[in-house]
Amino acid sequence: MTQTKHKRTKPNPFNVIVQKEISDQVRSWRFIIMLAIIVLTCAGSMYTTLISIADSVKPNDPEGSFFFLKLFTLSDGTMPSFLVFITFLGPVLGICMGFDAINSEINRGTLSFMLSQPIPRDYLINAKFTGAFIVISVLFFSLGFLMMGLGLVIIGIPPTVEEFFRVIFFLLLACVYVAFWLNLSILLSVQCRQAATSALAAIAVWLFFSVFYNMLVNLIAKGMAPSEMASSHQIINYQRFILDLLRVDPAHLFNEATTALLIPSVRSIGPLTMEQVYGSLPSPLPLGQSLMVVWPQLTGLIAATVICFALSYVLFMKREIRSR
Repeated sequence: MTQTKHKRTKPNPFNVIVQKEISDQVRSWRFIIMLAIIVLTCAGSMYTTLISIADSVKPNDPEGSFFFLKLFTLSDGTMPSFLVFITFLGPVLGICMGFDAINSEINRGTLSFMLSQPIPRDYLINAKFTGAFIVISVLFFSLGFLMMGLGLVIIGIPPTVEEFFRVIFFLLLACVYVAFWLNLSILLSVQCRQAATSALAAIAVWLFFSVFYNMLVNLIAKGMAPSEMASSHQIINYQRFILDLLRVDPAHLFNEATTALLIPSVRSIGPLTMEQVYGSLPSPLPLGQSLMVVWPQLTGLIAATVICFALSYVLFMKREIRSR
């Protein structure tokens, strides 16, 4: 007679840390406050969009077949659109969720206690990002599906398959955009000893790109403006140079990419010559072509996010952790 022994499988330490991070993020007061602000502002945007969407219908509109996408881009002037709110509040959410990810653990002494356990050190920094990114993704997809559900109930017109996938790619792009600011704040949390210092540094970077960077680019553009006798080739090169400077701003990359995804009639997001424009029809692009148009912007956002995470990873692995 043989006795079967049931071995209890041990939970993966990484999954346990991720679950703890998700629980801490969801229960924190700063996340609750940010959640309330985002939900209220998006609710106001939904209301103004739904009451003014009937006036946006125009005869012979090339975007008439993409009526459902107007829910995310339409505004009556009283409140910004859903897209504008995500562009503005997304970085604040990412900063709030990551500015004290590491330094607060060090100051409380909990990080040295966790590292004394048989847990790989990189599990901690990876779980910090993974837990916060899961919360951000669930939040944005919930808001996006809520917007689609309300539009379906009130308008009564279901989205097409292409519209649905355009919204999905838009929500994925929004998650990547917020993930950049999350990784930037985690990087500053690793580098700075105090949480207040890392928070102020992250907010300073956000304010620089939101307010002052465009002013700086405008000054450069004014100083380098070509003369009236310049050729069309020189003017095109000048416009491309200024556009490349603007694309250093993550928000500008996000706006360009989301504009091409949510407005299918946008065929290019850069300057075009008359030879390129000649013969083109004002018809919307299919989803595959729109993704090809925004592929450089999407690649730039992913690259910036990966670079910030790689820097925070290397600095965290090399940092000496002492108990206090």
